Amino acid sequence: MRYSGFRVIAEALTGHKGWKPAWRDPEPQASYDYIIVGGGGHGLATAYYLAKEFKQARIAVLEKGYLGGGNVGRNTTIIRSNYLLDGNEPFYEFSLKLWEGLEQDFNYNAMVSQRGIINLYHTDAQRDAYTRRGNAMILHGADAELLNRDQVRAMYPFLNFDNARFPIKGALMQRRGGTVRHDAVAWGYARGADMRGVDLIQNCEVTGIRTENGRVTGVDTTRGFIGAKKVGVAVAGSSSKVMAHVNMRLPMESHVLQAFVSEGLKPLIDGVMTYGAGHFYVSQSDKGGLVFGGDIDGYNSYAQRGNMPVVEDVAEGGMSLMPMIGRARLLRSWGGIMDMSMDGSPIIDKTDIDGLYFNGGWCYGGFKATPASGWCFAHLLATDQPHPTATAYRFDRFRKGLMIDEKGQGAQPNLH
Repeated sequence: MRYSGFRVIAEALTGHKGWKPAWRDPEPQASYDYIIVGGGGHGLATAYYLAKEFKQARIAVLEKGYLGGGNVGRNTTIIRSNYLLDGNEPFYEFSLKLWEGLEQDFNYNAMVSQRGIINLYHTDAQRDAYTRRGNAMILHGADAELLNRDQVRAMYPFLNFDNARFPIKGALMQRRGGTVRHDAVAWGYARGADMRGVDLIQNCEVTGIRTENGRVTGVDTTRGFIGAKKVGVAVAGSSSKVMAHVNMRLPMESHVLQAFVSEGLKPLIDGVMTYGAGHFYVSQSDKGGLVFGGDIDGYNSYAQRGNMPVVEDVAEGGMSLMPMIGRARLLRSWGGIMDMSMDGSPIIDKTDIDGLYFNGGWCYGGFKATPASGWCFAHLLATDQPHPTATAYRFDRFRKGLMIDEKGQGAQPNLH
């Protein structure tokens, strides 16, 4: 069933009796050609593109809970491609271009809103760094503008421009950045994959990965053994636990990242804004709530909830930028498990075990990368070759000294 305005009208006239479930709930088969472990955004996108773009069949997605119950439904919904380094910018620009055509591609309203994103700067040195980044973006085909203080004030006159410690001097803007409804992304990819014959198997936790003579043969699950020719793992913050089934230690740590929503307010912020003097980023949802976040919790955790020190730090950042939000009430908060790599950039690569592939280490960049991550992982699974925009995302870059350290923080996963 394809969705359309005509379909909505037809169903309204006939009592909405023709709607069917968005996807099937199949029993697992004995074996598949491809198994994707993880039913989040990246896993579902991988299955979708594997079936649609690479014409592969006999594909299953295994999810230990329900589809979209992990990080894809626990983020601040921001999309952008404002990166500096050659290893990152082409990939994220590819992802942003996929976002721009996604709703037509998978026939689902994901509420893609290219409302623009600004990164505020507060010093001359920060302005120079943003100028360099903007030039790098333009050289890779992305859009970038450097705004002065008056241009930012015209957009957001309520900001604390004369903060004694952190005066706002301008911003780097990417007009094509914005937000997307995170749940709808999972649902759209799930529906699109199901329409192409992919089995989406929920409540099916992987408890082991079987190998024989250096080659993967399948996975043990809470619903029995399922054979596979190829297994792709895309489980975000649970990566280290899943890959431990084959005694593989990953160059990453798991940390919780909190996000927050205020009570509904009148229209205030029509784009996305990040604070250059502290880790704080904010946008406003269609329901009026301010959606914002900041730093990860600094210690390792697999919990999908955070702690008060980070709540306080994020609130302080917001108050420093726009003091009037101190009058707004916090409605709810939640946490997602971040797979923080040693250099702050992801890994999409084959492992030393034939037929076993890995996708992870996304740090803060997981949601915005969803379409390109799925496409590039599907490309790797189908062809055994990395996609041209993901050639730098290899395991061996740490051994070769080819790190992609966007923030220049060194080998400190909790700082990226």
